[in-house]
Amino acid sequence: MTKIRSTTVLAIVHNGKVAIGADGQATMGNTVAKSNVRKVRKLQNGKIAVGFAGSTADAFTLIERFEDKLSSYGGNMKRAAIELAKDWRTDRYLRKLEAMMIAATKDEVLVISGTGDVLEPDNQIAAIGSGSMYAQAAATALKKHASELSAEEMVREGLNIAADICIYTNHNLVIENLD
Repeated sequence: MTKIRSTTVLAIVHNGKVAIGADGQATMGNTVAKSNVRKVRKLQNGKIAVGFAGSTADAFTLIERFEDKLSSYGGNMKRAAIELAKDWRTDRYLRKLEAMMIAATKDEVLVISGTGDVLEPDNQIAAIGSGSMYAQAAATALKKHASELSAEEMVREGLNIAADICIYTNHNLVIENLD
């Protein structure tokens, strides 16, 4: 799987709710270019939430293509993700895009990459970006041992822990919820 640096995105499905969040830092090389980038979006009239890591322009291109696929497949997220991943891997133009995506509904979460992967992660926790392993480890522990927390609280804490450790992740968080 492609290693995307310079952000952290975390999504959790917990107790019938989903939260997806990301930090707001954009870097150019080893310099912070902007600290409040919005890396999560709601699609399909709020039924699907997506988050991206990698090149912002590339991610917006992928989100537009994903929206087209969702429209073509009646809002079926998994089918749209598979078709996007196939195009992404085989299309000469899309193949050069450097980004990853997480897509989530209230029932499932998927990681979509340019290598053709559409992964349904264990424990309904997905993370991408440079701080992803820190955020995922924190979220896994919280989901296992602090079940009274909401999905949003787990995402917030996981991202804050990643921001404390990863130099490419900041504390300016944007979190979207789906019920």
